[in-house]
Amino acid sequence: MTTPFRFISLFSIVLLLITSCSPPAPVSEEAIQEEANVKTTPEWAKSANIYEVNVRQYTKEGTFKAFQEHLPRLEEMGVDILWFMPVHPIGVKNRKGGLGSYYSVQDYKGINPEFGTLDDFKALVEDAHSRGMKVIIDWVANHTAWDHKWVEAGHMDWYTLDSIGGLQPPIGTDWWDTADLNYDNQDLRNEMIYDMQFWLRDVDLDGFRCDVAEWVPDEFWDQARAALDTVKPVFMLAEAEHVEHHVNAFDMSYAWEWHFVMNDLAQGTKGASDVVAYLEKEQRFPPSAYRLNMTSNHDENTWKGTAGERLGDGVQTMAVMSATIFGMPLIYSGQEAALDHRLEFFEKDEIDWTEVPLKGFYTRLLENKHNNKALWNGEDGAFPKVISSTDDERVIAYERVKDGDAVVVLLNMSGEPRKVGLASVSMPGFYEELFTGAEMELTDGYSEELGPWNYRVYRVENAVP
Repeated sequence: MTTPFRFISLFSIVLLLITSCSPPAPVSEEAIQEEANVKTTPEWAKSANIYEVNVRQYTKEGTFKAFQEHLPRLEEMGVDILWFMPVHPIGVKNRKGGLGSYYSVQDYKGINPEFGTLDDFKALVEDAHSRGMKVIIDWVANHTAWDHKWVEAGHMDWYTLDSIGGLQPPIGTDWWDTADLNYDNQDLRNEMIYDMQFWLRDVDLDGFRCDVAEWVPDEFWDQARAALDTVKPVFMLAEAEHVEHHVNAFDMSYAWEWHFVMNDLAQGTKGASDVVAYLEKEQRFPPSAYRLNMTSNHDENTWKGTAGERLGDGVQTMAVMSATIFGMPLIYSGQEAALDHRLEFFEKDEIDWTEVPLKGFYTRLLENKHNNKALWNGEDGAFPKVISSTDDERVIAYERVKDGDAVVVLLNMSGEPRKVGLASVSMPGFYEELFTGAEMELTDGYSEELGPWNYRVYRVENAVP
């Protein structure tokens, strides 16, 4: 995005200073307000999906170069955005386990030597870009390692200190390998933005996934987004479910509550009426907001259980729902290989790529996401409408319709055969089923019996409503 001429002012001068020296000059509150409300989500994101990369566990080598060999497969799958868990050096002091947590960052402008070099990462980013993919990295703004270079430089006032003036982990956590940052300090804010800009300027990254974003003040994220967009248009994902984040700072936020609803649907403790209730609640977010939809990620896999443990025989059923009901679908490292164990967080634990049985399944879902406008993100897509014809809590049907494109989804959320019916169809006519290619005429009153945990995704494109 090109900054409008009216914003070429004090703020731009300050940003020039930020990008030319360290530490940068302070940014005034007036300048922050002047740049408010200029966030524009990149055009390339409107039909995008996202794939989370756990470099350490992805290959035997656990390096950027080894991961890069998987790019052709991910390109074939139709992956759009690669989100890398933190790539920075990991703190040694108070380290957890043998290799430590990615989220204990020792240097925001450094590269974890276990993964390779900065040049290796730049080559990976360039390769991904040549394949039409975008790259974002995890940004841990709330805390650092205890031996971060800022601590070594004596910037203790940049941290939240205990009663005797020492570092402390974020309050209420057991993250004793990290030290909490103090966002009352403007010098900290400026340096944090300067370090984020480094990755845009020098590595050509496309944005950031921001860890525990709600624990960092909203006004900092507003300030950061305005500053980052002067380098290049960025895509920002918040690990939070905070409506206000979407005003000025973030394009996408976690649909955490919906993720847990899907777990409950698969476990039989929630049903179709709970889906209807949640969709009403989801509308508290503005239409432009992108929402991250997932059946797994690094936290869920390690600490809550594999997709199989949580979703049972409904793994693919819930993946279909995740990719079609609303938001941007996430695939976590190894899900296409039917990852069946909890990956270690602080130690080496390689993903087995001997077989990739779900590659075709995810490829079809992502292809449908790209081609059918009804499934696009935010207001570029359509909000779902539940159109089930029965009150059976274990089945559901919903549709999304946009500009002559439509998707009608039927799901059996149980371990026994059940009939799924449509009370109404906004665009009656012939549809193609995504996975079988079968053609079916869908009209009001249509019904179909589905096997246990079975699903149908009917689609039509460029039709006349």
